[in-house]
Amino acid sequence: MDITRNAFKHAIAAGTRQIGLWSSLASNIAAEVIADSGFDWILFDTEHAPNEIPGLISQMQAAAIGTATPVVRPAWNDAVLIKRILDAGAQSILVPFVQTADEARQAVSAAKYPPAGIRGAAGTSRASRYGRVSGYLNTANDQICVLVQIETEEALGRIDEIAAVDGVDGVFIGPNDLSASMGYLGQMRHADVQAAIKRAIDALKAAGKPGGILTSNQEDARQYVEWGFTFVAVGSDLGLLAKSADALASRFRDL
Repeated sequence: MDITRNAFKHAIAAGTRQIGLWSSLASNIAAEVIADSGFDWILFDTEHAPNEIPGLISQMQAAAIGTATPVVRPAWNDAVLIKRILDAGAQSILVPFVQTADEARQAVSAAKYPPAGIRGAAGTSRASRYGRVSGYLNTANDQICVLVQIETEEALGRIDEIAAVDGVDGVFIGPNDLSASMGYLGQMRHADVQAAIKRAIDALKAAGKPGGILTSNQEDARQYVEWGFTFVAVGSDLGLLAKSADALASRFRDL
């Protein structure tokens, strides 16, 4: 049995735009619904969503019917958390709050088997189809995609160093925490924040590194694509559910 090819990793490396959706509902049923909507990637969150490994596995299993490649965000840049997520079958991870090139190297090391990294070797994990993938330990590194998340003005000042780290496949700009670090908490559309995001993508393009971002605002999403972001999440399952439910209730409240 051959290893699964990571379509998302190869697409962003080729500069092919990838449109995604954030998933925070921690539900395998929700994952099954959105995976078949036509998105290129879905982010399963374990940092700001109540997700643990068993539930994460069920969500990835449910998503397998659709078009979207799963990307999983660990709760922290922690080798144990990253190892467990990769053993559970994820091939792409988005590591939060990376502040320095050293922290980016730590993330890459945690995701790669020796000699490229320190990932612990398991013989019968879900990632290797329970030992059925021939030579998994020798081929897994090529399909693992490591994305690092820049979330502060301080980290933005080091974006060139972070992007240059070998093994970093893409850099994601976290607009919410970035705005907070700049003194504009909750004001992601503030002109200064948008200018910082533009500087970030310009730096990433100059470095030849794919850039990613999340927004629920369609105008902003189109702007980010025009600026050159390669992988853009254009909303979240939680946001879609809340807005649709609110709108439906509002239409019938005054009958």
